[in-house]
Amino acid sequence: MDKEMPVDRGEAVTSMEPMLVPESSKHRGELADLALELTAKSTGLRRSLPDGVVTALSDLVRAMNCYYSNLIEGHDTHPIDIERAMNKDYSADPQQRDLQLEAEAHIAVQKWIDEGGLKGKATSASGILEIHRRFCELLPEELLWVEDPVTKGKIEVIPGKMRDRDVEVGRHIPISPGALPRFMKRFEASYEKLGRLDSIIAAAAAHHRLAWLHPFLDGNGRVSRLMSYAMLRDALDTGGIWSIARGLARHVETYKAHLAACDQPRRNDLDGRGNLSEESLAEFAKFFLKACIDQVSFMEELVQPDRLRDRMLIWVEEEIRGDRLPTKSGSVMEAVLFRGELPRGDVAPLLNASERTARRITSALLDRGVLTSASTRAPLRLTFPAALAGRWMPGLFPDKT
Repeated sequence: MDKEMPVDRGEAVTSMEPMLVPESSKHRGELADLALELTAKSTGLRRSLPDGVVTALSDLVRAMNCYYSNLIEGHDTHPIDIERAMNKDYSADPQQRDLQLEAEAHIAVQKWIDEGGLKGKATSASGILEIHRRFCELLPEELLWVEDPVTKGKIEVIPGKMRDRDVEVGRHIPISPGALPRFMKRFEASYEKLGRLDSIIAAAAAHHRLAWLHPFLDGNGRVSRLMSYAMLRDALDTGGIWSIARGLARHVETYKAHLAACDQPRRNDLDGRGNLSEESLAEFAKFFLKACIDQVSFMEELVQPDRLRDRMLIWVEEEIRGDRLPTKSGSVMEAVLFRGELPRGDVAPLLNASERTARRITSALLDRGVLTSASTRAPLRLTFPAALAGRWMPGLFPDKT
């Protein structure tokens, strides 16, 4: 017997309006100012760094983004454990291993986004389904089940498949499952052809409206955050070197309160013309953009060349004194930091040393995981190991206890 089609109770797609904070809103001017400030700061940060440093930093930020996004969901997997998972070094504890695999899945999806896999289609129905599919298909079996709140039975989460049953999220009851295709079509049309400024402001609005739709049985929060990350990456060319997830996680109760407020219907005639509260949507957009600006400022402070150089070279000097790195290692690290990459043939002249000494120092730094190279002939590039983030970039994430 064919499975019954999901029930569509005929909800009007206008029930999730407004999809954007309109030009007529009294909040629009402040939001435009915030979007312009974010643009200037993000562009300035990106342009201030050599490409090699941007690449290294974006790898670390993926782990940071994953850590904070999962933390919002109540899953605490430290970036050091995430980095171990990326090197296929999994915990013997089954639950911890599952969380490592979950983190690995999140990073794989963000890497796909960073490499342009979602460019221009972050808010498309197909793009959103693809985020969910790519994330969930990499999860361990144990994390692909949710509990039915009534029967307490297990329900399987199918990667890339919209829910086929009703759900309840706190006090919010999302639309019927059969209505999802109609609403997703309206969602896509609302955000697909926006200008740059509107796209930045819309990253917050789309974030809530997707959560309001709750298209999947599980994973909606992560999909919404990855979608918003992709929207901002497209609009701002961020280089992947800062993340909204850290800002949301640091103010998680405020974040959740804003999302709940945006679920509420229009209060009165001064609260827009849609079914949902325009005032609440605007306030969430302000919170969201301010959190973005705060995170860019935070990263800007961390990667100031002189301060980053000092923290790195203090670490190198300690390693040299402890006989864990060869003398003159600091000169190589400093050159890579400021140039972005260093051809191997430049190491010996830089150090005024023999080729043998240059190879020994290079090998030591590669073995410590602070430099990387695509091949034995490729240039040397910087990496930011999670284990050293507390020293080189204090405050990026909590120290591992």
